[in-house]
Amino acid sequence: MMLNRIRRPGLMIVKPSSVIRSDYKGFSKLCHETDDPILITNNDENDLVVMSHEAFCRREAWIRLQAKLSATDKQIAAGELFEHEEVFSHLKERIHGQA
Repeated sequence: MMLNRIRRPGLMIVKPSSVIRSDYKGFSKLCHETDDPILITNNDENDLVVMSHEAFCRREAWIRLQAKLSATDKQIAAGELFEHEEVFSHLKERIHGQA
């Protein structure tokens, strides 16, 4: 993964929509160099948010992970815990197609 020289934590990059029309290759390169979404304005109004496909996939994976961790936290808080042996027995069954 390319470390970004452009990235400034907490600051979103803002570009006018004309940059896409006038310099698509440069804009695409910018999108690939940052993991952050880029805000596109049209007539000085916020219009779109754009990011590279790779950054989008990483962000989606992060969101799915956070949802799973949140569900796990709720299970722990509710006392829905399983013994180590039970968890690994279930995993072995799934691996060997017995579940």
